[in-house]
Amino acid sequence: MPSQRIFATLIKDDDADLDSLSEQARPYVAGNAVRQMAAQALQSTGDQIVNAKTVLPWLLNALGAPGAFVAFVVPIRESGSMLPQAAWAPWVRRQRVRKWVWVAGSVGQAIAAAGLALVAATAEGVVAGIGVLAALAVFALARSLTSIASKDVLGRTVPKGVRGQIKGVTTVASAVVALTLGLALRIWGGESVGVGVLAALLGGAALAWGVAAAVYATIREPAEDVEPEAADGPNWAVQAWGLWRADAVFRKFVIARALLLVSALSPPFVVGMGIAQGASGLGSLGLFILAQGVAGIIGGPLFGRLADQSSRRLMISTSLASSAVIVLFLGLVSMPAIGEAAWLAPVTYLLLALVHVGARLARKTYVVDIAEGDQRTQYVAVANTLMGVLLLIAGAITAALAALGSAYALGLLAVLGVAGAIVGRSLPEARDA
Repeated sequence: MPSQRIFATLIKDDDADLDSLSEQARPYVAGNAVRQMAAQALQSTGDQIVNAKTVLPWLLNALGAPGAFVAFVVPIRESGSMLPQAAWAPWVRRQRVRKWVWVAGSVGQAIAAAGLALVAATAEGVVAGIGVLAALAVFALARSLTSIASKDVLGRTVPKGVRGQIKGVTTVASAVVALTLGLALRIWGGESVGVGVLAALLGGAALAWGVAAAVYATIREPAEDVEPEAADGPNWAVQAWGLWRADAVFRKFVIARALLLVSALSPPFVVGMGIAQGASGLGSLGLFILAQGVAGIIGGPLFGRLADQSSRRLMISTSLASSAVIVLFLGLVSMPAIGEAAWLAPVTYLLLALVHVGARLARKTYVVDIAEGDQRTQYVAVANTLMGVLLLIAGAITAALAALGSAYALGLLAVLGVAGAIVGRSLPEARDA
C-alpha cells in the first residue's frame, strides 16, 4: 500500500515498541503515521505564515499599527494556546475518540487565518492592530485544541520508538515550504512592504489548515473507554494542583521546559535588532523565513532520531546550545567591526531556530513517552497551562529588561538556558519513567 511504502521510506522502525499500542491500533500504524505527518505538515506550513516572531510583526508594521500592538503578538500566540488546556482536559478525556478534537482545532485555525487575511486586505492603523490581535486570540484558542489532542492521538496510534521521527518529518516538510516562501520573498520582495502579498499568504494558510482537518479526520484511532474519574473527577484546577504536588517527574519536567523558553523568547529580540538596522522590507523578511526553513530541514530528521534515542539528553543539549548562541551573539555585537554586519542577526536567528527545533522535538517526545492513556492527556494539558502562565511572567520580565536594551533580556535568557540544563539532568530517561 502507498502509505506503507511512504512510512518505510521516511521512518526507521527497528526500535518500535508495538506493545505500547492497543491491538486494535497495530494493523494501521503505517497509514495513521502518514496521515498524521501529512496533516501536521500542513499545519506547520500555516505556522510559517502565521508566525508571531516574523510575519505578524512585519504585517503590523506594514499596516501602520502602533508599536504597542507588536509587543502583544507573541504572548497572545503562545500563552493563548497553552493557558486553556488544563480546563479543556476533562472534556477531552471524556471523548472516546480524540481525533475530532484536533479536527475542530484545525478548522478554528483556518477561520482565524482567514480573518487575518481579511484584516490585512481591508484595515490599517489602530483598527488593523485590534483586528490582528483579535484574530490571533481565536487562532491561539483553536491551537490549544490541536495541541492537547495531537499527543494523545499520536500515543494511541503510533508506537514508542518512532514518535520523534514523525515529528521530525513534519518539521522537514514545513521547512521546505519555508525555504520556498523565503526564497520567493527574498528574490521578488525587495524593499516594499507588500500588504497584498501578505494577505494572499494568510489566505493560503487558511486553506492549508482546512485540508489538514480533512486529512486528520481519516485517521483510524481506536475508541477507548472513558475512565470514571474522567467524567466525575474533581475540577481541573484541583487536578492540576494535585498533579504538581504528587508527581515529582512531572514537576521537574515543567520546570525544565519553562527554562527551555530561552530558545522561544530570544529570536524576537534578534529579529528586532535586524529591523532596527533598517531591514523592514519583504526581502529582509524572506531572509529570516529562509533561516527558519534551513533550520527545519537540518534539525527535523537529526533531532527526531535523537529525541527517540533520549529526549532527556536532547533537552539538556539544546538548552545549553541556546545559551551558547546568545552569549556568542552578544559578544560579536559588542565588536565594532562585526556588530553592525547585515548577516549577524539572520545567522544568529538561524542558529537559534535550529536549536529550537531540537528543544521542541525533545520536550514533545518526552511528555508523550513518560505517560500512558489519560495520564498523558493530563500531563500535556496541565504542563501547557502552567507554561502559559510562566510564559506571561517571563515575557513581562524580558520586556522590562528590553526597555533597557535587548542585550539585558538576552543575557537573562542565556542564564535560564544553563539552569534548564541543570534541571534536565535530574529527569529520568523517558523509557525508564
